[in-house]
Amino acid sequence: MKDHQKIQFNTEVWRENGLYVSYVPQLDLSSCGKTLAEAKANIKVATELFIEEAEALGTLSEILEEAGFSFHHGWKGPELVAVEKMQLAF
Repeated sequence: MKDHQKIQFNTEVWRENGLYVSYVPQLDLSSCGKTLAEAKANIKVATELFIEEAEALGTLSEILEEAGFSFHHGWKGPELVAVEKMQLAF
């Protein structure tokens, strides 16, 4: 990234079909890996590539602001308040 800006974002990781799936909900990006560490490393790479491409197109600020990010000494995603498994009976 130019100017070495920082971005803070939330990730979710779960197991699916023997793989770890990593996901950045605010940017709708996903990746996977055979291990938790690999899935986390891969989502960082995917996010970095997404940001680099958005910067090159001149749309990064617009994308991040639309996704709820704010800029103050770097980009910060919306604060994650809770993660909870829920169940419905129907």
